[in-house]
Amino acid sequence: MLEALEAVIASRRGGSPERSYTSRLLAGGVVASGAKVTEEAGELVQASVSESDERVVAEAADLVYHMLVLLAARDVPLSRVADELARRFGTSGLAEKAARTRGDGS
Repeated sequence: MLEALEAVIASRRGGSPERSYTSRLLAGGVVASGAKVTEEAGELVQASVSESDERVVAEAADLVYHMLVLLAARDVPLSRVADELARRFGTSGLAEKAARTRGDGS
C-alpha cells in the first residue's frame, strides 16, 4: 500500500495545484510539506492522548501520507527509509542513538 501511495504522489508532481491537494503540497516544496508533517504529528499526539482509537488511526494515516509527500518533495524514495530501518533492525535503540550522537553511524 505504501509503495502504491508513493506512486500516486509521484504522479501528481507538476499537476494542477487547483485540482489536486497533493500537487499543491508538492508545488509548495519542502516548506509546505514539512509544515503539514508537523501539524499532523501534533494531531496524532493529541488524538493519542484523548480521542478514540479510530481517530488515532485516522491521524496516523494522515501523518504517513504527509510524510510520503515530504519525501517526494525531497526526491527521497520510501525505499531509502526502508533500507535505513532494515539497517537499524536488531540494534538496540539506545545503542543506535548513542552511535548517532558520536557521529560514527555504527
